[in-house]
Amino acid sequence: MKGNIFIKRPVMAMSISILILIVGFISLGTLPVEQYPDIAPPTVSVSATYTGASADAVMKSVIQPLEESINGVENMTYMQSTATNSGSAEIEVFFKQGTDPDMAAVNVQNRVSKAQGLLPSEVTQIGVTTQKRQTSFLQIGALYSPDDRYDKTFLANYLDINVVPQIKRIEGVGDVMAMGDTYSLRIWLKPDVMAQYGLIPSDITAVLGEQNLETPTGTLGENSENTFQFTMKYKGRLTDISEFENIVVRSLDNGSVLRVKDVARVELGSLSYSFDGTVDGHPSCTFMVFQVAGSNATAVNERISNLLDQLSKDLPAGTEFMTMMSSNDFLFASIHEVVETLIIAVILVILVVYFFLQDFKSTLIPSISIIVSLVGTFACLQIAGFSINILTLFALVLAIGTVVDDAIVVVEAVQAKFDVGYQSPYLATKDALSDVTMAVISCTLVFMAVFIPVTFMGGTSGVFYTQFGVTMATSVGISCITALTLCPALCAMWLRPSDGNKSAKSINGRVRAAYNASFNAMMGKYKKGVMFFIHHRWVAWLSLVVSIVLLVYFMKTTKTGLVPQEDQGTLMVNVSVAPGSSLATTEKTMDKAEAIIRQIPEIEHYSKISGYGFIAGQGTSYGSFIIRLKDWGERTGKGQDAQSVLNKMNMMLQSVKEAQVFAFQPGMIPGYGMGNSIDLQLQDRIGNDMETFYANAMKFIGALNQRPEIAMAYTSFNMNFPQYDIDVDAAKCKRAGISPSTVLSVLGGYCGGIYASNFNQFSKVYRVMIQADPQYRLDEHALSNMYVRVGKEMAPLSQFISIKKGMGPEVTKRFNLFDAIACNVNVNPAYSTGEAMKAIAEVAEQTLPSRYTYEYGGISREEAQTVGSNDTVFIYVICVVLIFLILACLYESFLVPMAVILSVPCGLMGSFLFAKLFGLENNIYLQTGVIMLIGLLAKTAILITEFASERRRKGMGIIEAAYAAAQARFRPILMTVLTMIFGMLPLMFASGAGANGNSSLGTGVVGGMIVGTLALLFITPVFFVFFQYWQEKIRPAMHEEADPQFAAERERSLQERSSFNKDKEEN
Repeated sequence: MKGNIFIKRPVMAMSISILILIVGFISLGTLPVEQYPDIAPPTVSVSATYTGASADAVMKSVIQPLEESINGVENMTYMQSTATNSGSAEIEVFFKQGTDPDMAAVNVQNRVSKAQGLLPSEVTQIGVTTQKRQTSFLQIGALYSPDDRYDKTFLANYLDINVVPQIKRIEGVGDVMAMGDTYSLRIWLKPDVMAQYGLIPSDITAVLGEQNLETPTGTLGENSENTFQFTMKYKGRLTDISEFENIVVRSLDNGSVLRVKDVARVELGSLSYSFDGTVDGHPSCTFMVFQVAGSNATAVNERISNLLDQLSKDLPAGTEFMTMMSSNDFLFASIHEVVETLIIAVILVILVVYFFLQDFKSTLIPSISIIVSLVGTFACLQIAGFSINILTLFALVLAIGTVVDDAIVVVEAVQAKFDVGYQSPYLATKDALSDVTMAVISCTLVFMAVFIPVTFMGGTSGVFYTQFGVTMATSVGISCITALTLCPALCAMWLRPSDGNKSAKSINGRVRAAYNASFNAMMGKYKKGVMFFIHHRWVAWLSLVVSIVLLVYFMKTTKTGLVPQEDQGTLMVNVSVAPGSSLATTEKTMDKAEAIIRQIPEIEHYSKISGYGFIAGQGTSYGSFIIRLKDWGERTGKGQDAQSVLNKMNMMLQSVKEAQVFAFQPGMIPGYGMGNSIDLQLQDRIGNDMETFYANAMKFIGALNQRPEIAMAYTSFNMNFPQYDIDVDAAKCKRAGISPSTVLSVLGGYCGGIYASNFNQFSKVYRVMIQADPQYRLDEHALSNMYVRVGKEMAPLSQFISIKKGMGPEVTKRFNLFDAIACNVNVNPAYSTGEAMKAIAEVAEQTLPSRYTYEYGGISREEAQTVGSNDTVFIYVICVVLIFLILACLYESFLVPMAVILSVPCGLMGSFLFAKLFGLENNIYLQTGVIMLIGLLAKTAILITEFASERRRKGMGIIEAAYAAAQARFRPILMTVLTMIFGMLPLMFASGAGANGNSSLGTGVVGGMIVGTLALLFITPVFFVFFQYWQEKIRPAMHEEADPQFAAERERSLQERSSFNKDKEEN
């Protein structure tokens, strides 16, 4: 570049950099912070309740009509449904990434509205709820009573009245699920007394409808000349238990009045009696907060925490909030680790640069370049709509070693001019800049081009790659601008030729002495090595072939996965006791598990929930624990990480023989389900025979457990829950003059319960539930004491109903309109997820009949698509092609760029070699590091080929040009590589939160840089000689006039080459 303007106008160069810093710092203050980019698919949940119905009845009468209507809604990917014996129905509809969650919810709601007419009236009376929410927890908290002053019912209702409504109003919260029983006015019927008065449950429902209602009564004096107008107000709904007790049922023949309290017991009870919970052994109610897709998890968590802090000031004495899990805990801990790594990396890089340049001013210039490039990148993140997350921070850590490159090249080029006799800093900087400008720009373009293809990838991997790639590309782009504007200005101002008078005992003098001794020894060996490879070119080609073969081998055999499991500071425990167990029985088993959990010293707090399992869902036979481990800083010893604690806990929990108890870690990526096991959905494409389906599923799971790739395969589905099969004799009913539906209505009213009315209390609306008192419905003999009205007489239900003991499921599921059994598959740590999925496919082919198939759900669905596709390899190829085309334009040749391209496979092989040696898997982190390596290695190789081409144009021989370029670029290449390696060492040996992802990225990059640099330093000159020779066969080289520096290099190269040949002949 003729006469660089920024050398003459340093203030202008500084102003540009200061502007970049200002905009960057402003953006840094406004960027959202989150764990991962917004990658979870939008999810819409549809829920309904069919009071008293079995899972089979809910599935047939509620879920199937809704599913038929919802299926095919715009941008839907799949849906799964769950029906339980408690009468609940839930359908989760998953959408493509990028779908507007609001529109998705509206579209689903429209489909649900179409199906309303097909649903039972009992369901539509309660209502069908449609809401947008993700499937994973944003935060899990609990309200508990440390001094046991309050019971679980009070705590659950305090939450329901005072806390949950306020949390739901926070922007970004999709739903709040409280694991407790809310108030309900319970009318416990006495069937024997009801029969004496000729009553059935529907009679009580009818009188409630007559006497517990809000109704308009109009006004008096309206449209008249009266002085006042009076609004008439009926007392409305009843609000007191005594008022409900005194509801008149009928007038008796003797003139007295029959009231509800005469035939029933009335109390303020609970809507259900299916939960029990404690925190650290004290009564509690746990609540789980779900996120809306597209909202910022960090901001929502902060708002929730701030709200709970405010509400805790007004809590009743003897109650406290406890946060059991918050995604922010791991987020801030892992980001703290990455930021710490970032600072350490910057310091290490500056020390490496100082060691090479032995001058504080020379070191300060690249150091300033690092800061300007990194801070300026935040402005680009703001423009691109990205956030500060693990991916973008990793990109910045990697960028430290790359953004310093361009500045190093400029500073080192100026120093080289001083070494050959330049005295004027201005002229030295001007001539150095004209030498390196093209190399800096081409290197930057090549590096940025690597990340262009990744932005076109779809799915979760595509979002990861895009955020990482764009961050890297923009930081390197800014470093290029800084290197060509600020660095020349600072070089001309600060750098001076060495006068040789500095004391050898000064810091600079000592560093220079150490550097010269080590560098001269390395340079001597390097020269001989390069000359050896040039004269034995077959060694270079053999190295390339071996590298490619090993690369293919390692890519095929390295374990695969999406993201590594991290220590998030939280563990979950799932408990499944014998099918049909009551809540009291489950509670006894939970107490045994609790006693074991208390013994583990790494646990800080735990929450116990009976009546809800993380895997199976709601049911009295299930339970769960949420465990909060001590802070990462308190768990630094061996065996104190989450995985070690998990393994120890699972070993100890095996002593609980009466239940299936196991612990697991929550899933890594929010919005993709609960745990980190493979979510496998077995499907029956024909249906209607669950027993055969279950038998085949158990056979399939048994075969899976025999495979070495599978640590454990299991399902929470069980057909062995004790049930009674009811059959109504229609002929007897008709002879008696009643219908079978009347008999079933009475049976459902007494045993299942009826949502009869509403009442207002504590500023909320609660349900009035009618059901037989529990003591009247203990077993099948109770049906003899329940009566149906036959004309003016009462007849026991047992006359019309036959009962047979049977077995059936507690929970039934469907997946994409087919009956499904959900299986969870834990992968053996020695194998990858991809290998486990291949094993699943093989076992399915061997054991499942043709009518059965399977699909993946959650994160497993994404991993299956990643494992089954060659997207990553395709991206690698596109990156290489782009580099090749840019270099072809630069060199005006299709052959010379091959010298750069063929240098890359060695580095990629090194990356996978280190992954194999350190037992890491081929995941997103490793792959993003490898993509960056393609650009970085190509960039490093360009430094040799660009300078060799320049010397060839000045008239040097091909071998002399390659040899001279290798020598000239040896120091900047070493600086580049060592800055990158030292910058990555803190990641490679990371510990604490996020350590697995850090080490995956750091190890891959360090391995690739070490092996790749060793290879390209020796084989790139060889490839240049080969391809330049054939290029000149096609088109002769155009020579330019050589300057004194080139002439001196040429003379030195010829002398050293002849010396090498002479030594060779003598030996």
